Amino acid sequence: MRIVLSNIGTLGDINPLIAIALELKRRGHVAVMALPAVYEPRISPLGLEFHVIRPDIDPTNTILVEMVYDVKRGTERGLRDFLFPVLRDTYADLLDAATKPVRADLLLLGELNYAGPLVAEVTGIPWASYVLAPLSFFSAFDPPVLPMYPRLARADKTVPGFGRVIKRLARFVSRKWPEPIYDLRRELGLEKGANPLFDAKHSPHLVLALFSEVLGQKQKDWPEHAKITGFCYFDADVGNQALPPGLEEFLAAGPPPVVFTLGSAAVLAAGRFYEFSARAAIRLGIRAVLLIGTDPRNRPQTNLPDSICVAEYAPYSALFSRAALVVHQGGVGTTAQCLRAGRPMLIMPYSHDQPDNARRMARLKVARVIQRGNYTPTRVARKLKAMLADPRLQKCAELVANRLAGEDGVKSACNALEELYRQTHTES
Repeated sequence: MRIVLSNIGTLGDINPLIAIALELKRRGHVAVMALPAVYEPRISPLGLEFHVIRPDIDPTNTILVEMVYDVKRGTERGLRDFLFPVLRDTYADLLDAATKPVRADLLLLGELNYAGPLVAEVTGIPWASYVLAPLSFFSAFDPPVLPMYPRLARADKTVPGFGRVIKRLARFVSRKWPEPIYDLRRELGLEKGANPLFDAKHSPHLVLALFSEVLGQKQKDWPEHAKITGFCYFDADVGNQALPPGLEEFLAAGPPPVVFTLGSAAVLAAGRFYEFSARAAIRLGIRAVLLIGTDPRNRPQTNLPDSICVAEYAPYSALFSRAALVVHQGGVGTTAQCLRAGRPMLIMPYSHDQPDNARRMARLKVARVIQRGNYTPTRVARKLKAMLADPRLQKCAELVANRLAGEDGVKSACNALEELYRQTHTES
């Protein structure tokens, strides 16, 4: 099987694809990664074919990240100002990847690649789609937290059927956003089709929900062919999963620290997160690890004691299990690694799926939530002190980790893709 795997997004959106591609390669298939150029240095050393698609993503463009993570208009601006203006370029690039030098047998498309379903429709290549969090399904029976209207989620507890209102509201607010997609469909001689933001992004053949049932269970208004696989973990840096030497020495020298991180994208719009985190740790007298990324503005100006270690990056799979607690932004990849490690979380969500993920973690009793506007040294210190003194959080986290130990998201996803290939190959 020759399969093209494609999406446009942050490293958190891409890592599950890498995990799946490596397993497909191990099984003897040809996995082609069609991604923005910024990811080629991470992908090519793994022995996977790489095909560049536009738009590219500039990891140093903090203005873009801050725009996309704007709570009120971030999603809209990310689509209308970043993705949709180059939709035709994305379509052309993905069409090349799917048909040259030879035609692909299958496509696996992420929901941010809005040109993908069009390529599948024009070429007739069977396709599967994937989502990373329950928010993507916008279920009326398990209504998500909408970042711009967070209080509506509370109404669902007291007003029966309010989830349907939330679902209709999301469609109404975004009704004009996909006009560029409809325009391109007309140019390609295609009918208008279903709503690209909610319906057409899901494959009619197979939708892989690359998360665990502990995060969200299948609802009756999900796509018919949706399959929950479990999390697909990958966080190696060009295949290297070792901790930086200085961090390894720090961890070995004392009790488990509190880890502060903002994932792969929010770290570019950190604001004073790391400065305030360092002050909170100093106030409590606890050991801490700050994963600050490559932006030099994230390095705290406070004089740091030896009890605080600063590193640009560390594989979560090697670090979180050695932490006492993790403070993060609520991205699904970071959340999944915390759950697997069995560690409690303090979540400061930005936008997109993060507020919804945070609420789900609070429901599981493995996390507490603090809003960005409330993230001050005093408040963070107070929350951390209470959490570190509460053994119930750790117990709940360990119970969830035991549940995840029986899941293999990569294996389940690859099995489903192979079955789809067999079905479509037999039919043809």
